[in-house]
Amino acid sequence: MPELPEVETTVRAINKFENSTLKKVIIHNRNLRWKVDKKVTSLTKNKLIHKISRRAKYILIYLDDYCLMIHLGMSGKLRIQNRQDNYFKKHDHAEFIFEDEKIIFNDTRRFGSIHLSKDPANHRLIKDLGIEPLSNSFNKSYLVDICKKSNLSIKKLIMDQKNIVGVGNIYASESLFLARINPNRLSRDLSLKDCENLVKSIKKILKYAIKKGGTTLKDFFSADGSEGYFSLELNVYGRDSMQCKDCDNKITKTIIGQRATYLCSSCQS
Repeated sequence: MPELPEVETTVRAINKFENSTLKKVIIHNRNLRWKVDKKVTSLTKNKLIHKISRRAKYILIYLDDYCLMIHLGMSGKLRIQNRQDNYFKKHDHAEFIFEDEKIIFNDTRRFGSIHLSKDPANHRLIKDLGIEPLSNSFNKSYLVDICKKSNLSIKKLIMDQKNIVGVGNIYASESLFLARINPNRLSRDLSLKDCENLVKSIKKILKYAIKKGGTTLKDFFSADGSEGYFSLELNVYGRDSMQCKDCDNKITKTIIGQRATYLCSSCQS
């Protein structure tokens, strides 16, 4: 599944379309996770794009009166092609046409979605989402405050999108390893120092993943065709029974909240 770094990488790849005119949107298949509104094509025709940004894992394309909201779901991706190219892939569900190029939305499993909103911040899919992990508001004080009120394990807490957005399974495991915190620890038992270390680790891991282009789970490519390489440098995720890079202990795999979790029981307490 594309996570926050993959979505951020995609947004950066399509940022070049800011201040360009979206000539038209062609929907080939409306049957995504939610059926695409028929008005998407008429209300976006020949509209200027003022800004392209990200909220959680939603790509936000701001037009004159509306905002296009795109979620990549489990398997979605965007790619950029020349407008005149007739090259299509199976599961190409939508095209965003510009003067010389086009953005194509491809989604094998169709769990992605395309929405149109006048007020995306208050859209039902976004309004209750938690804090952005790369924002200044995500700090040790914020994390301490939500931890002391929670009976969840720390891994489940940081993956809860109502607390913090975009810390997916891979990045949670890697951040907890970097912070030397066992993912099974109860959130309320974390100290201020633990929270400070974890905030720093989450920010560091996400920034590094964005720089590297994502995790390349399966075949993730950014919209500009560049491949991510972060998966080549993972410390714990997917490395069960392999030796820890920081000690002689072996990485173990456990299940937390129905998600595979990887840790070094020696390094993480």
